[in-house]
Amino acid sequence: MEETMNDTDMRQLPSGAHFFKCVLQVNPFEYLVAHDKSSSFTNESEYNAVLIEACQEQKIDAIAVTDHYRVRSSASLIECSKAAGIIVFPGFEAVTKDGVHLLCLFDPETDLNELERTLGACGILQEHQESPTGQYDVVEFLEESQNWRAVCIAAHIASDGGLLRKLSGRSRINAWQSPNLLACSLPGPVGDAPDDLRPILKNKNTDYRREHPVAVINAKDVSCPSHLEDPGTSCWIKMSEVTIEGLRQAFLDPDSRIRLNSDPEPEDHAELLSLAWEGGFLDGEAVHFNPNLNVLVGGRGTGKSTIIESVRYALSLDPIGEEARKAYEGIVRQVLQSGTKISIRVRSYRPAKREYLIERTIPNPPVVRDENGQISNLLPQEILPRVEVYGQHEISELTKSREKLTRLLYRFVERDESLDRRKADLRRELQKTKQAIIDVRSELQQINERLSTLPSLEETLKRFQEAGLEERLREQSLLVREEQILDSIPERVKALRECLEVFRQELPIDRAFLSPKALEELPNREIIVGADEVLEGLSHDIEQVARDLEKALKGADEGIDGVRSRWGERKHEVEAAYNKILRELQKEAVDGEEFMRLRREIESLRPLRERLPLLERLEKESVERRRELLAEWEDVKAEELRVANRAAKLVNNKLSDSVHVEVTAAGNREPLVNLLKEKIGGRLSEAIEKIRKVPDLSLPELVNCCITGAEEVQKIYAIPSTQAERLAKTPPDVLMQIEELELPPTTAIQLNTAPAGKPPSWQALEDLSKGQKATAVLLLLLLESEAPLIVDQPEDDLDNRFITEGVVPRMREEKRRRQFLFSTHNANIPVLGDAELILGLTAAGEADEGQARIAPEYIGSIDTPSVRKLVEEILEGGEAAFKRRRLKYGF
Repeated sequence: MEETMNDTDMRQLPSGAHFFKCVLQVNPFEYLVAHDKSSSFTNESEYNAVLIEACQEQKIDAIAVTDHYRVRSSASLIECSKAAGIIVFPGFEAVTKDGVHLLCLFDPETDLNELERTLGACGILQEHQESPTGQYDVVEFLEESQNWRAVCIAAHIASDGGLLRKLSGRSRINAWQSPNLLACSLPGPVGDAPDDLRPILKNKNTDYRREHPVAVINAKDVSCPSHLEDPGTSCWIKMSEVTIEGLRQAFLDPDSRIRLNSDPEPEDHAELLSLAWEGGFLDGEAVHFNPNLNVLVGGRGTGKSTIIESVRYALSLDPIGEEARKAYEGIVRQVLQSGTKISIRVRSYRPAKREYLIERTIPNPPVVRDENGQISNLLPQEILPRVEVYGQHEISELTKSREKLTRLLYRFVERDESLDRRKADLRRELQKTKQAIIDVRSELQQINERLSTLPSLEETLKRFQEAGLEERLREQSLLVREEQILDSIPERVKALRECLEVFRQELPIDRAFLSPKALEELPNREIIVGADEVLEGLSHDIEQVARDLEKALKGADEGIDGVRSRWGERKHEVEAAYNKILRELQKEAVDGEEFMRLRREIESLRPLRERLPLLERLEKESVERRRELLAEWEDVKAEELRVANRAAKLVNNKLSDSVHVEVTAAGNREPLVNLLKEKIGGRLSEAIEKIRKVPDLSLPELVNCCITGAEEVQKIYAIPSTQAERLAKTPPDVLMQIEELELPPTTAIQLNTAPAGKPPSWQALEDLSKGQKATAVLLLLLLESEAPLIVDQPEDDLDNRFITEGVVPRMREEKRRRQFLFSTHNANIPVLGDAELILGLTAAGEADEGQARIAPEYIGSIDTPSVRKLVEEILEGGEAAFKRRRLKYGF
């Protein structure tokens, strides 16, 4: 994508904490010499160069250089690594007086002179000693390290010199349970640790159990560049910046911030990359999002909701409820304001990894640009089809609709997109058959009404025939029949003319969906493009057919005109003779014209009598076709219900301790109720109430009961007789409308309101407080999806217990595979949720005239001191949240 300065600036903005690949036990060249390690390197410069090259090949971001109680030996490697762009934790490997090996790491900015003073404090006064031992035991060393602003790692914990191998008994327990021990190293996953140590490492051995588990990282001695190829030498550590504070925070919260090479890699997921504004309250500001948990913080009126609604507006997503719509439109109109341009860059992985820039200037529709900066035909919803945005209190609005809750379930299962197409096709076909049946029955009724006059007409005609008029006016009578035949010819070719009109409307065939532009993102476009030639040839052939048909119809019209012309001449001769006969009949007081009128009327009914069997056959075929369509219609609705039930089962398995959902087939009866009120009318209140309460309502059964009669309606549904009569008299076209209805399934939710550790107490959604309702739905929203979830103040109406016990743990689990963007006043979300990116907003002036600002010093994670201070100061319960985090994670 062609980058503008704005794009470059946004990419350079901090985006919070992300994983750095770290190797935390690298030995300098002098270590190899001092310990007689075999090596192909003859000097330090060569060793450093090859080691750094290997780091770059392995994409190592940071290393720790840890010689045994030496620091000057590391100076050259540290400087060369920094010059190559690799961040270095200076440090040393200590051996305590009880023989335990510890890696002692310092901030990258720490001067080596300070480390030498630290060595002196450990009792190491001469660096040339081969294997010195310090003056502190392991517990004392860990305690002293706090004064040095260092972080210690218990090295090779399961091997010689490792804490769990070197010590035993009470001394081992005391050392392991030291609150100053934050991390230990293994050369592989915990599952591969020795059987006797694995329960300790997993914090499941009661004798060694700690309040906060020790973080396990992968690290082992690196004394040769080839060692870096071993997965056991490195691990991934999440930090805003590579600092000792970032390392400390990672060790305090390893579930969120440590990833071993044996752990699954983060899953690819759709994400918002950046957001920028030109004009309005956020003019000139930009955000570089983190792929995981992003949290907006700031005082009232600083623009948090404006950022959320900017995302919604740029992606052209509609609010769910009426109140949410009013709030959204108010922010767009009064805060963002007309003329403001919102630019949002997104990344999608389906069908392939692609980046798009979505630009929207208020009040115009969005414009989507591809990676080359070209305008795309894609819509934002097609790029991010499952992204969800919820404004303030919008989740509470969602709880009011059981049907919307059911749609929420579909997020959790792969939905067959062809199902919606089948439903749409079936609706169209059902409407066609309904109209065909209505039309044919209407025509049958009209024909039967006209044919009902035929017996009396024929009786009158018979009297004229007995008077001898049939013979005297024979030729004129036959002329009437001939005229009727000629008049019926246009009807016979009407279908062909309609066919020609269809050709004219559909030709040439639209092939835009097969154009190079439309197929450019598809991997097999060179195959699919062959269909374009096929349709082009088909279009050409059909156009020729249409021309031939038009020519044939024109020739037929000319031929029929000729026939009519010749017949008209003959008719003129016959009518002259006919008029002469009429004058003679008048002398005899006989009405010959009345006879001919009867003859014409009877002849006009002859085609209707012939058409009757055809219409009856058409009616039968349409009814049969409709019966088949209705069976398929019920199958499709049943399949959709099965999808919803599968989703409910998945949710119940995932949230078994907190939320239970149940799907009810045809739970929303409003479409049926509204139709009955509109089309039948009268008093139906009791009937409607009975229908609402039918456990498993079948529309086909309801229609069959109405057709059978009032007694059947009354028997099956216990409806009062008068109202049953009214339903039984429902017109056939309305019954067909009932058959075509879709009564959407609804979802009932129950929330476990019992405190953690107590027996479950399940409460229906309707019986919950507003906040508990929102909690239940929020837990659903946080469940599996690969699309971003954006919520303005999700803590609204929730109490802290539900946030800390329900919402935050789920958020921490799901953020590994999904992007979240929340605004909040509640410190528990960014602090206990360990937000990768916290954005602190400030503002000057009112929203319609003022200006919001996102200061760089307030962008980061809680390992950024200025961000941590901001959270403590401005968020509700900020200090308390950090206390809870301290209790939970040792911070």
